Amino acid sequence: MTYPEYILTLSCLDRRGIVHRVSGFLAEHGCNIIDSAQFGDSETGMFFMRVHFALEHEAIGDAVLRAGFAALCREAGMQGQLHDAHKKPRVLIMVSKIGHCLNDLLFRYKSGLLPVEIPAIVSNHMDFYQLAASYNIPFHHLPLASGASEEAKLAQEARLLELLDTHQVDLVVLARYMQILSPQLCEALKGRAINIHHSFLPSFKGARPYAQAHRRGVKLIGATAHFVTGDLDEGPIIEQDVERVDHAMEVEELTAIGRDVECVVLARAVKWFVEHRILQNGDKTVVFK
Repeated sequence: MTYPEYILTLSCLDRRGIVHRVSGFLAEHGCNIIDSAQFGDSETGMFFMRVHFALEHEAIGDAVLRAGFAALCREAGMQGQLHDAHKKPRVLIMVSKIGHCLNDLLFRYKSGLLPVEIPAIVSNHMDFYQLAASYNIPFHHLPLASGASEEAKLAQEARLLELLDTHQVDLVVLARYMQILSPQLCEALKGRAINIHHSFLPSFKGARPYAQAHRRGVKLIGATAHFVTGDLDEGPIIEQDVERVDHAMEVEELTAIGRDVECVVLARAVKWFVEHRILQNGDKTVVFK
């Protein structure tokens, strides 16, 4: 018999008895724990937990389980969520004129490696509308002219917010979307937007960062995936990785290596988000792998 499965996530001040209370609640409601992970941060004094479980009590339905968990969170002073483990989160991807991350995410999605639904792709350019069409995903062109006014930028972002609402989007992925989001949009997307960039920042800003790095003789190339905040490229880090390079490599080879790293790092971050493995801990994250 197949039972409904859930993923429980929570955070609260660290103290004795939290695991006992949660596991006791699950046992009382006829739930069987499949896997569990927890972490207590001695610096912040916070406790984090993720539990994957099956509801095996036929007389207890979804509404009863959720009401009971909400009551437990209120009583214990916990911030908690219950997620349907089999529900695929809805992800909207944003891209500009560099498509390696978009192409990689779409391949993983189509291959079943990334358990998501992608209701829309948004871009300020038309370069990838045919790629979107090849996956039968609606493509929305939201142009923004170079040097556009603040009014035009906010109007474009208002259209984006309409799309997010229409498609009930759970996560926005900036797959090399080369526009700075307004503080208002960053706040609206708090905790549900992920960005990717090369890890040279803040050393090599602006255009052609790999060429800048090549001139300086870098020996490591990397990428960083993080949550989007109003502080440009400084949101809580989710995942990072690096590859070694050497003096014999040309700019084009460094760029290709860097793009490969960006694809892998972004895919990991998105997968962990949709599997409810990431919990924010102030300016950093807890990732249960």
